[in-house]
Amino acid sequence: MSRNVVVDPAFRHVSGTQTGFHVWRIEDMQVVSIPADAWGKFFTGDSYIIFSSSPHGAAGGTGVKSGLHNGRVEQHLHFWLGNETSTDESAIAAYKSVELDEHLGGTPIQHREVQGQESKRFQAYFKKGLRYLSGGAKTGLSHYVEDKSVKLFHVKGKRKPIVRQANVISWAEMNRGDSYVFDVPEEKKVIIWRGGNSNRFERLQAANFADILKLEHGNSDIETILVDDGMEELGTEDGDLLDSILPLAQKSELKEAAIVPDEEPGVARGKLKLYRCSDDSGKLILTEVKDGPLVQEDLKSDDSYLIDNGNFGIWVWIGKRASLGERREAMRNAQGFIKAKQLKPGTNITRVIDGGEPGEFKTLFKKWKDVGEITTFNRKTSSAATGRGIAKTVQTRFDAKTLHENPKVAASTGMVDDGTGVKEVFRVEMFDLVSVPEEQHGTFFSGDCYVILYAYSDGSKDHYIIYYWLGANCSQDEAGAAALRTIELDDRLGGLPVQVRVVQGKEPAHFLAMFGGKMTIFQGGRASAFDGDEAISSGIPSSYLLQIKGSSQLNCKAIQEEFSAASLNTNDCFVLLTPDDVIVWYGKGSTGDEREMAKTIALGKNGDPEFMFEGQEKKHFWQALGGKQPYFDEKVLKQDEEVSEPRLFQLCNASGNVSVDEIIEFGQDDLIEEDVMLLDASHTIFAWFGALSNKQEQQECVRIAKDYLDSCPNERDGDTPIMLIKQGLEPPNFSGHFGAWDEDKWDVEEIYAEAAEANSAPVVVTNGFTNGYSDGVVPYSVLAGEETPENVDPSKKEEYLSDAEFQQVLGMAKDEFYGLPGWKQTNMKKSKNLF
Repeated sequence: MSRNVVVDPAFRHVSGTQTGFHVWRIEDMQVVSIPADAWGKFFTGDSYIIFSSSPHGAAGGTGVKSGLHNGRVEQHLHFWLGNETSTDESAIAAYKSVELDEHLGGTPIQHREVQGQESKRFQAYFKKGLRYLSGGAKTGLSHYVEDKSVKLFHVKGKRKPIVRQANVISWAEMNRGDSYVFDVPEEKKVIIWRGGNSNRFERLQAANFADILKLEHGNSDIETILVDDGMEELGTEDGDLLDSILPLAQKSELKEAAIVPDEEPGVARGKLKLYRCSDDSGKLILTEVKDGPLVQEDLKSDDSYLIDNGNFGIWVWIGKRASLGERREAMRNAQGFIKAKQLKPGTNITRVIDGGEPGEFKTLFKKWKDVGEITTFNRKTSSAATGRGIAKTVQTRFDAKTLHENPKVAASTGMVDDGTGVKEVFRVEMFDLVSVPEEQHGTFFSGDCYVILYAYSDGSKDHYIIYYWLGANCSQDEAGAAALRTIELDDRLGGLPVQVRVVQGKEPAHFLAMFGGKMTIFQGGRASAFDGDEAISSGIPSSYLLQIKGSSQLNCKAIQEEFSAASLNTNDCFVLLTPDDVIVWYGKGSTGDEREMAKTIALGKNGDPEFMFEGQEKKHFWQALGGKQPYFDEKVLKQDEEVSEPRLFQLCNASGNVSVDEIIEFGQDDLIEEDVMLLDASHTIFAWFGALSNKQEQQECVRIAKDYLDSCPNERDGDTPIMLIKQGLEPPNFSGHFGAWDEDKWDVEEIYAEAAEANSAPVVVTNGFTNGYSDGVVPYSVLAGEETPENVDPSKKEEYLSDAEFQQVLGMAKDEFYGLPGWKQTNMKKSKNLF
């Protein structure tokens, strides 16, 4: 707590070392505390201040227990503005928020929230949802005194309801796409009216809200009346009651299902912009620093910065040595920026302090490391957060039983077992799978695609994973065939396997572990139909140079490099193989573990390899490589992969276009069987399919995952592995990200029996991604096959090719092709199996 700060009496019991949750309302220009049983209810004519303080890393909100906390706390301070609040009240809320912030030493993260456009974090605080009530303090309405008048509530939302009280009770306020609740306390009744086109989630939320109203009235004898659209019956007690509230003679005013979706979809995300804020001249000046991507080093503690993320939100970052004026005026200045840039008036504004940045802020940056934090591929720890400043090191066992019992470990490492299960390896040849002999397991060619079926047991049941690996130089038809054969293999196994798309160079930890550190990727491969008539297949050459990447059997692989001394790198180890010699070259910057793995790989090639250290090479080493040449000889500090907090997104195509919506502070309850979800776990993107999920969403999810990676403001790698998971068949490296996980939550047989009743649409695969026919594009590998898909006109197959494939297959653009005589078009189509 800062000293010599005049603070409102309402805030005096709040301190920087306490956890808890508080809500205040501005009443007659005074700050008045709101009781806990009214949290989540907001009068649209008022302004509120909300404060959440929770142990660092724990969820905030109404469930946080009040009390002293010895460790680090994360504090969020929000001021909420109703649509009908006065200018004076909103100004008081903003001013008092600054006062509370200074009382707490300026450390809380500040947010401006506007009714109907609240941040995901704010919505997550209120587990029972938000309720907007008409009126406010000026109209005499209070959170303390029960209002006995009849009220109409509009209920929306799938996971957490948004409940809005209608200003007037009228059919004109309603539509057939939603559910509504009438609170009639004088009659001791609650009426639920369900629109003919409302979905089951909103009907369920309406029923839950009706139960909440009954509890609030404190009367267990309040009756719930259920009325469906079109079933309002005059002459009955309930029908007559509804008619007295909402005359059925005026039902013609009822609107059809709302045209707009439940939530406004996000507009296309543009590049981030970073501005430096300065008030040295006594007036705020914003200077543009750069476009995204941003790195942590862009922020200097002497200054303040504004990050423009468009309608997705404005962030203001206050450096430790920034001026008091910049700190105090941050929120007001951001509001001025929104107005000047003509962004939505309700755009979220968040102010963060140097050293106290929340996870949502860090995701805007390509790299972010907190002070004292040790970040590795396997886990993220803090050297200052354990015991007395000593970082614990835990030796992890990677057997399946241990990982299934400890899913958090599986989630942090990306492992489901140690890779010693049973595997079958197939190579894609002529659009089919050809088994690879066991002695060749681990040998890959960059021009080919492979499918690996992996089976393991957790001690009680068997599990399956299907990896499909796409070489860096594979053809488009081979990539499509690999994905298609993966789907077929999955179907033959009853849909039990987890599917994982792997791109060369981005192999996940478990994939490498399957080959015991001996995965070797050679250049070349089998010739494809797309490679042309002159193409020839290539195998393992008699002489080659391998670069060794990795430090253990769980993460090592060898990659063939150009057979030249220029390919060497002082930071790595290499294995040189010729008909006469096997030589292991140790770069000066390589580690002991890396050298040991290089030695292991060399011993697999020859029982007596020769070892040479950089700078001590023998003459025949350089001769074998064609002579000594300059190579990369600067030592580089080896950095582990950045691991960010996991993020969960829901896919939705309710409005006809597939959109993505983030779920903050998620848990298993957020996985609903009608949904398709994306979980971003840094090293892997998981796509989760609910048993009853929409077919289009399933088919679009991998493309959207790729679009998500491409559009991330922190420039994510587009080839990050994507893992497809079905509801009820979640591996521990997925479920471990959800906290408490109930294995018996879903009756798998029951939900999939219900799903089987739905018609199964055809699946097409293009370039290694599952896709539907919605975009009208079908890959050449499918069109040239023996079976023509149902949605394809066999006489016009070429029309279904993408522009790029059309050019590649037929050697010209579509306009040029259709300008040819008909007989010539036919001959060309016949030559390419398109007729």
